Amino acid sequence: MLKSTTRFKNALPGRRPNPVTKMQGKYNGKLKSMLSVTVFSALLMALSSCGPQQGSVAQSQYFSTETGLQTGGIKIIPIETTKGSFRVWTKRIGNNPKIKVLLLTGGPGASHEYMECFESFFPKEGIEFIYYDQLGTGNSEAPKDASVYDLNRSVEEVEQVRKALNLSKDNFFLYGHSWGGIVAIEYALKYQQNLKALIISDMVSSASDYNKYAKDVLAKQIDPKALSEIREIESRGDFSNPRYMELLMPNFYAKHICRLSEWPEPLTRSFSKLNQTFYTMMQGPSEFGLSGKLTNWERKGDLSKITVPTLTIGARYDTMDPEHMKWMASQVKNGSYLFCPNGSHMCFYDDQKNYFQGLNKFIKGIASGKQTVNL
Repeated sequence: MLKSTTRFKNALPGRRPNPVTKMQGKYNGKLKSMLSVTVFSALLMALSSCGPQQGSVAQSQYFSTETGLQTGGIKIIPIETTKGSFRVWTKRIGNNPKIKVLLLTGGPGASHEYMECFESFFPKEGIEFIYYDQLGTGNSEAPKDASVYDLNRSVEEVEQVRKALNLSKDNFFLYGHSWGGIVAIEYALKYQQNLKALIISDMVSSASDYNKYAKDVLAKQIDPKALSEIREIESRGDFSNPRYMELLMPNFYAKHICRLSEWPEPLTRSFSKLNQTFYTMMQGPSEFGLSGKLTNWERKGDLSKITVPTLTIGARYDTMDPEHMKWMASQVKNGSYLFCPNGSHMCFYDDQKNYFQGLNKFIKGIASGKQTVNL
């Protein structure tokens, strides 16, 4: 047996004669260089042959051109309401059959523009996403009849958009930020059979808890004199008074909406176009608590009905209680939670590293077949 095994010694790693050492003179260095290049190229090929992570696509496939008339991914979708037919604006970026993330903006009444930072993070991960200006916002039509600004109708709008974009339970990730999170929760409770996963960013599941946190926690962080003046203006209903925002901006918005010393241009551009009618009807006059049509919105007791993989995202300095958002992840059947220690309501700006590392990990994890992802 010994003889039969020793014959294979030279076949083991490190035992083969090195052909380079047998070369003489000037050809020795040249061949070494050629072999080094060959080995390096083989290594690159080996690494690339391992394939992308589940849910990723090749760059050429991700940026594949549209067929027919090319519009840069823009699609105008007709929406039917009890008040007539209107058109909403969407824009697809990327192409990934396994991952399609529809972005629901906040406000209510804000355009997709404040989410433009997603372009710096999703494409390089192969994540397809779709901007969507809800009816009355951004590039979409704004109905003259304000009664269309309603939560239930907004949910039906999302379902019409889903159908028009051919999104399905095999690839449809619904992302909702702030007000968009409320719409996303309501959509999941009615249409979760169409979802691959749900993402709720910076939104709690109870209007009363939202207001309680604003009153018992956030208000106590405001200078008492400033808070007294804010409350006085609110008691008079004098919300158009410029002084109201003069007080809220440094004492509340700069601390809990976006903590950057200079707000990003996409954020200010979007907010400058905010549909104030939509916002006031649903939210009330400011982010400092809910007082509009959403005042009595409560879904804490219904979270257990959501069975699709769900991510909730909270931030330390948010207008929403991060502990409530952590609790939400424990109430749905398959919940994951992402905490942004440096972030506020716009934590995808003031805590970008933590936000997108966690968000990308969740999306790709669910695309690979997981039900929850440890973040």
